[in-house]
Amino acid sequence: MVPIIDGNQDERKSAGLAARHLAVDPGMRRVDSFTAARDILRSPAARQDGAGAAYVDVGDPEHVPVFYLDGEAHRKRRSAIAGLFTPKAVANRYRRIMEQTTEGLLARFRARGEARLDEISFELAVAVAAEIVGLTEKPAHRMAPRIAVLLDSTLGSVSGKPGLVLKAKSAFHALRFYLMDVRPAVRARRMARGDDIISQTLDKGYSGRAILIECMTYATAGMVTTREFIVMAAWHLFDRPDLRAQFVNADEAGQFEILEEILRLEPVAAMIQRRMEADPPSSCGAAVAAGERVAIDIRAVNTDEAAVGACPYRIDPARARQRRQGGASLSFGDGPHTCPGRQVALHETRVFLDRLFRTPGLRLLRVPDMSWNPALMSYELRDARIACDRA
Repeated sequence: MVPIIDGNQDERKSAGLAARHLAVDPGMRRVDSFTAARDILRSPAARQDGAGAAYVDVGDPEHVPVFYLDGEAHRKRRSAIAGLFTPKAVANRYRRIMEQTTEGLLARFRARGEARLDEISFELAVAVAAEIVGLTEKPAHRMAPRIAVLLDSTLGSVSGKPGLVLKAKSAFHALRFYLMDVRPAVRARRMARGDDIISQTLDKGYSGRAILIECMTYATAGMVTTREFIVMAAWHLFDRPDLRAQFVNADEAGQFEILEEILRLEPVAAMIQRRMEADPPSSCGAAVAAGERVAIDIRAVNTDEAAVGACPYRIDPARARQRRQGGASLSFGDGPHTCPGRQVALHETRVFLDRLFRTPGLRLLRVPDMSWNPALMSYELRDARIACDRA
């Protein structure tokens, strides 16, 4: 039964999990207003915080992942990678990868009759992100398990109190990923540059370790979050036959509306942290001042009724169009650090789910297990099992 909150039907699946685990660091100011959050994210006075930013040496910005940079150094790096994320790149390069990988995954699914949704969606995300990064010397289905276990061990060590065993496991998986996937790609790019991240790092003289870190940064941003988004969106469509029918029968624009509305309700990253170098805009409130650290609660911001309208906990695909605003609210961030891969994630999710939900006899055998990743401040969905009529 769908709960009712003040007469507002609540269709969120991850709200309870987030309420139990999402916490603001001591000394941080929580921001839950859409206008205040947007203004902070767009403010030139805001600097990256959280996710280990305080421990990253940005003295040589050319060799630091773009996520941790601010100001002019960040602008230059974003300009360098912008061409990898344009609508033209999505249409001419990545769309083919999305469609071919999806067809292969679903052919395998139809042959077996069953699959784990988180595993096949992760393989798709790996294939697409690998094209952007330049990790194209090994097939995605072989890389995906190595990357998955590496990220699990690395993010686990970041979120908890890592012991020697966990550190050793993380180091082992990182070395294996480097030797089996990164180094072959580096060798190929030394012979002939491509239009990808690894080629850019070689032009700038990155060390092997720095290239590995860059690859892991994009893996976290482009693979992990997309996997969760695909599984969450599919879960909603399985549970809502009417929404599922609307999605399957909609054109591309209509499908994007549904996906963005689901992401508004179920943002993968629940918190964005910033440090203010100067006083922020007045809309942020008098309580926030220069020198303060702020935690932007994306879940609260995305359901701010003043910004998104009435019944903010319901899925309403027409919401953004009627209010003439971005459909996913701030789920992809905003300002200089807005997610560069937004369109890539939306397109590969749409391509995959459009084809998945046309599979004969498709059904959900088991809903996913939900857990919380404190390092990413996000939900994780595992072991959702799907079935279909065998081909």
